Amino acid sequence: MRISAKGRYALAATVFMAQQYPKKEPITVIFMSTALGISKIYLEQVFSLLKKAGLVRSVKGSQGGYQLNGEPAQLTAYDVLLGVEGALFEPASPAVAEFAPEIDRAILDAAFTPADAALKEALGAVTLERLALEAQRGQSPMYYI
Repeated sequence: MRISAKGRYALAATVFMAQQYPKKEPITVIFMSTALGISKIYLEQVFSLLKKAGLVRSVKGSQGGYQLNGEPAQLTAYDVLLGVEGALFEPASPAVAEFAPEIDRAILDAAFTPADAALKEALGAVTLERLALEAQRGQSPMYYI
């Protein structure tokens, strides 16, 4: 499975939003762009896809921005990646279907289908809340003088 830059940025942005979730305030694309070092224009494209997928909602006005459309504990890495990637799993192309269809069927049934299911299950078990907590745990402590 290959995740595009768009998928990686979407996941990073939604984890960032999960970290900010307790504040209950909309987050602007410019703020996220600066905080994450992602191009504003590219991030706007990502958020268009996330909004279309129903994962975020936009808030209009001077205090506007984006908010997660659900609790971080309910949204998963699979949801985010599927929302921006379209299809995470492309159907396997036949390798030797013309001369050995039984081998193609065996490969699909015993290897590719279970691998796709395992990956979907693994990504579906990772919530944005968990990723936000993992990211927070990796931060260096701040010292105030």
